[in-house]
Amino acid sequence: MLAIQKKLSNAFYAVLAMPATAMGFALCVQISALSWILSTKYNLEIEEIGLIWASGPLAGLVMQLLVGLVSDKAWFWGGRRRPFILIGGTIAALMLLCLPNLDAIQKLFGAQSLIPVALAVATTLDLAINLGFNPTRSIITDVTPDGKARTKGYTWMQTVSGTLGVGAYFLGAYFGNYTLIYVGVFIVLAFSLIPIFFIEEPKQLQADTTGGDINALDVQAHTQKAEVNELIKIYFANAFSWIGVQTMFVFMFAFACQMLFNTNDTSSLSDEQNRQTGQVISYSFLILNAVGAILPALVLEPLTKKYGRISVQSTCLLVMSIGYGLIVWIGNDITTLYICMAIAGVGWAAIVSLPFAIMSEKVNKQRMGLFMGIFNMSIVIPQLIVSLFIAQFISDAANKDLIFEISAVSLFLSFLMWRWVKEKPVLV
Repeated sequence: MLAIQKKLSNAFYAVLAMPATAMGFALCVQISALSWILSTKYNLEIEEIGLIWASGPLAGLVMQLLVGLVSDKAWFWGGRRRPFILIGGTIAALMLLCLPNLDAIQKLFGAQSLIPVALAVATTLDLAINLGFNPTRSIITDVTPDGKARTKGYTWMQTVSGTLGVGAYFLGAYFGNYTLIYVGVFIVLAFSLIPIFFIEEPKQLQADTTGGDINALDVQAHTQKAEVNELIKIYFANAFSWIGVQTMFVFMFAFACQMLFNTNDTSSLSDEQNRQTGQVISYSFLILNAVGAILPALVLEPLTKKYGRISVQSTCLLVMSIGYGLIVWIGNDITTLYICMAIAGVGWAAIVSLPFAIMSEKVNKQRMGLFMGIFNMSIVIPQLIVSLFIAQFISDAANKDLIFEISAVSLFLSFLMWRWVKEKPVLV
């Protein structure tokens, strides 16, 4: 074991965050480029794009549960989580490489339509990200003690991942999404394959004495019920926050097209207009992720020590809801949009860091992979709702402000639900 791991130094937290950063970067590329490239290069309609986005969460719903359950018990290639991170990172990089070449793949296999090819690539990409994401989050719990160290692990995860995410959106905005995709292939590979060999996983996981195993036979019935109730509250609260952010992520291109060129027909745009649309999307997500990267370790972690995780989480979501509401009210120009995205970034910083720490201290550490997989359902099910149902409403709407109206309401409901979750004191 390296000295930095024994001491739990900041350098170790940075290394520990890199595998999650690889999967996060792949997700950033997917968010920034997938809808845009399907709409502008391949001229797919909103409903078709929604269908392709739905394929990934459907696969991920099964994958994260399966990987979580298996990785809790598995041990090969020198680790419990390591093998899944290595495999997931490699496949994700290969699928990113396929995105700009869907038409070539279509010709190679003689497919009559591009949609099955796009579905296959998008599904495999999402499977790979889900294959790696659960272990990259679970490993933080595996190698950190309960309490402040655990919270620090997840806030550092978001700081490192968010910083690289900002870089991803800058690449997309300044150099174009094609450059972003090819650089992403290298980063996903490097951050998946190298850092994981400098993290030593414990072969035997010890249950936290402060945590709760909701299935343990020696836990009193009323305690079990309390833990189950709290977990259900967390799942629903997290689900509504993801409905809000996923609606924005998937359909931002439609809002940008309406704002810039007063049209909902992306196929009618010129190459230069497509470039401008992609640039606005990338800068918007860059700003969102810049705030999301800066706040967790520097601001949110200190605030949780003073006010508690639940209070900080819920307040941040309220701020994000307000930011989305302002886009509907006054966000009819690029500058105002960017300012509102910065406000929304406060909630994004919380969504991608604090819920993992909150959830991890309410379950048995020995079964963290399984519970992380169950927790992931509160992310992928909202993605399915957005892709299969909300997509139709947005497609039919003449005014694409509806995108941010749905997002604002969802985030406000999430704020209310987080207020019902019981605060647990942060341990030293």
